[in-house]
Amino acid sequence: MGLSRVPKSRVASQKNYMFNFEEGEVILIDKPLDWTSFDTVNFIRSLVNRCYGIRKLKVGHAGTLDPLATGLLILCTGKMTKQIDTFQAQIKTYTGTILLGQTTPTFDLESEPDAFFPTEGITAEQIEAARRQFVGDIKQYPPKYSAIKIKGKRAFDYARSDEEIELKARDVRIDDFRLSLDRFPELDFEVTCSKGTYIRSLANDFGKALGNGACLKSLRRTRIGDFKVEDAWPLEKLRQHIVDTGDAFKEWKKEQEEKEKCHDIATKRHISFLK
Repeated sequence: MGLSRVPKSRVASQKNYMFNFEEGEVILIDKPLDWTSFDTVNFIRSLVNRCYGIRKLKVGHAGTLDPLATGLLILCTGKMTKQIDTFQAQIKTYTGTILLGQTTPTFDLESEPDAFFPTEGITAEQIEAARRQFVGDIKQYPPKYSAIKIKGKRAFDYARSDEEIELKARDVRIDDFRLSLDRFPELDFEVTCSKGTYIRSLANDFGKALGNGACLKSLRRTRIGDFKVEDAWPLEKLRQHIVDTGDAFKEWKKEQEEKEKCHDIATKRHISFLK
């Protein structure tokens, strides 16, 4: 068949790699803009069903990315879904842009601004003082527009119906938080943080610390533990690869089933001979 089995760490660079989705795969995907993480999972599950003939495949992701975020999304299939919690616990790195001078209900540009603030008087010293407040172990409130469950209901469902909810602060850690003032009042950043950190909340809280307002303009996840977005599949390239290798997988699967069938027949004959 000309298709090789290679270590998972080399999957993204192997053009002739044939996935074994049922046995379990860890797939690094560069999630595109406007896709939800759930969209990506459903897309891959449906594609594998159609091209590899695998129904009811277990597929999950190791850490949600908002629709307006791009970058590294780890998908696990088959038996490797048991490792999702391990991947979710890894340190993560993000790059993006914080926009000063306005706030939004969602803490990003998915909603319209609800308040504006002048930015002319903000100094580099004030920005540095505010930045230092968010390095180390901190308490952080999740956005009310988030997927956190409260009494069996998602927080964003309460927010969309204008129901008041009490969100509890969570312990998170910011290991590194770097800012560039080159495009002020837009601040380009890189942040390395623990599991459970909301970068939207970080942007909103940063604006408050400045005595101003801020929201997240863009976000890209570049790293999860030792996994890097540079090694991830662009979604279209992954789609084409699954399509291209689907027939070969079905052929390989058929060969394996025939071998197992022949082995079972030989075993039964051997047992019968011994009797």
